Order: sequence, then C-alpha cells, then structure tokens
Amino acid sequence: MYFTEEHNLFRKSLQDFLQKEVVPHIETWEKTGTIDKFIWKKFGDMGFFGINYPEAYGGLNLDLFYTVILLEELQKINSGGFAAAIWAHVYLAMTHINAQGSEAIKQTYLTPSITGDKIGCLCITEPFGGSDVAGMRTTAVKQGDHYIVNGSKTFITNGVYSDYLVIAAKTNPELGNKGISILVLDRTMKGISATKLDKLGWRASDTGEIAFDNVKVPLKNLIGKENQGFSYIMQHFALERLIMGVNAHARAEFALEYALKYMNERQAFGKTINKFQALRHTIADLYTDMEICKEFNYAITNKLNNGAYVVKEATMSKLKSTSMADKVIYQCLQFLGGYGYMEEYPLARLFRDSRLGPIGGGTSEILREILAKIIIDKKEYKPIN
Repeated sequence: MYFTEEHNLFRKSLQDFLQKEVVPHIETWEKTGTIDKFIWKKFGDMGFFGINYPEAYGGLNLDLFYTVILLEELQKINSGGFAAAIWAHVYLAMTHINAQGSEAIKQTYLTPSITGDKIGCLCITEPFGGSDVAGMRTTAVKQGDHYIVNGSKTFITNGVYSDYLVIAAKTNPELGNKGISILVLDRTMKGISATKLDKLGWRASDTGEIAFDNVKVPLKNLIGKENQGFSYIMQHFALERLIMGVNAHARAEFALEYALKYMNERQAFGKTINKFQALRHTIADLYTDMEICKEFNYAITNKLNNGAYVVKEATMSKLKSTSMADKVIYQCLQFLGGYGYMEEYPLARLFRDSRLGPIGGGTSEILREILAKIIIDKKEYKPIN
C-alpha cells in the first residue's frame, strides 16, 4: 500500500550499507560516546542525508516513506544513540534550515549537511524549562549588525561535536512566545561552550549542555522572520513526533523478532519456550499492539506526505507508540530471562535506549495536554502560510 519496489530496493541497499559500514563500529561508539566523523561523510556520499531535500542543494527530493525506511533500519542495528545522532541532524537541524532559511543560509549549511561535511543540532530545551518552550530564557539582543546571544540549552543531541547549531532565542522577551526567533550559529563562534552529559541510554550520541556567553551572531544568520520562531517550532514538532513514533514501532518490532528467534531455540521442560501458552498469548498481544501502531504511523506519514497538517495525529503517534515500545521491550527482556539482563544480548541496551521515547521531543504528560486541548477545548493548530 505504501512501499513500491523502489522503496524495497532502497531498504535492501540501506541494510547492506549499515551492516558493512556501521555495525562493526557500534560497540566502540557505545563505549566512547563518540561517533567517528568518517561515517557522516559515507552517509552523505550515499545520499541518505538528502532523501527529502531539494535537488538544488544536492538532495534527492523523495517521498517520506524513504524516511520511514531510514528510521526503521537505523533502529534495527540496536544503537538508539547512533540513530538519534543521524535523525537529529537530518530532521531537526536541517528541517529548519530548509524550511525557513535564506538562500545564503541554505548554500552555507544545507548543502554541506546533505554531503555529510557539516553536522547540525537543534537547540530548544533549556535547563529551566523543557516542554515549556515559551518560558525559555536565552536571548538574542540586536547590536548593530549582530545579535548578542546569551543563555543555555540542555539535552541537545549532537550538542558537543556538531559543526553548527540551530537555536531558539528571545529577540523580544516582552512578547513571550511571540518574541522567539531562530538563528544558526557556527560552532567556532567565540563564547560557545559545551559539556557532554552522561546518560542512561543513547550512549553513542553526544548529548550536550551548551552555554552562550555574549556570542556575536550576524543578523543574516536569522532563519525566517524575526519573532516567528515559536510558530516554526510548533510546525516542525509534528515531524519530530512522528519520527519518534516510527522509531518506537521499529524498535518494538526488532525486539519481538529477536525474542521470537530466541524462544524458538531456548528449551525448557523438554520443549522450546515458544510452545508455552502463556508466552504465546503474551506475544500475540504485544505483536498486535506493535502492528496497530505501525499501521497508524504509516497512515499519518501518508497524510503528511500529501501535505496534510498532522499535529494531532503525530502527537498521538508519539504518545502511543513510545509507550507501546517500552511495554514490548520490557516483556521481551523478560522472555530472555537472565540472558535479557546481560549486556552481551541486545535487549539490555534496547531497554535503556527505549526509555527516552516518552521523554524526549515532548513528554507523554505534555502530549496528553496538547491532545486534551485539541479534543476537549477544540483548539486548532494551523500551518504557517
């Protein structure tokens, strides 16, 4: 219904690439928390960063189901941190550059992002406010032909090793959320410092806390219109949340496939454990939940691909799919018994990595309130013209 023969060929070539170029290095990156730079260039050379971007900047201008394939296959090499580093670059930082950036900004940042020569990060969350975007304290004050940026951001994926930062800052603090703007900063600008955070999961990715101390940013580095940043953030949250929903169904599917393989081989009381009714029925329930989320996510991707505004549906996708993935992976670890608790088996890492799903990109509690406003209060979120 959604995937053509071309999509399937793309999936196969991506699987081969990941097994050859990425999987041999995953254990090292998980231990060091640093992804070697060479892999970014290899992704760029294969065109994986340009899937959804215009041909004018080196992209392939393909539909969103190629993105779904990229996300799904990244989850199935069992490094949530590596997957996050890739999709945070391609679908958080680059999304803002492409959607609202000037031609000069696109030439400077989008083109080398597609080739893998520059890595980006998106900086919205702050130490004093996560999902409360309007409560941010970072400021960008005009002085002559520059903005002077002061403040801090935290929990930023690619926050330490990226080459540029797409940041949200208040250019008019008196206006609250109507005074936020988006700027792009070069890592080399004086006054930017980053501290690497030690995390429960996503160990391969560099999650950072970033400080801005009187950073001089040229006015030309403004992305879109001044004081329109909150609207841009809200518009792009739909894609981020759908991405996290797709990630969730993919890692749940991977966990189930691994558990089924294990249960087919593991014997107890003279038979393989996939013959015990209690386990069989649990698998049936978990697989049903996963499949329902997957089909829902595909349907929302199709709507977004056709130009629909899917704030409600994408919010539902992330809320339900990340909760489902945690439940599935918890139970799959249980199926493995003591082996599930061992680091040499994939479920231990998968269990840790999955736990960020209901937290990052808007907590489940915040998502429920957004949905309550839409469903009960009849609040409407509309796209920017």
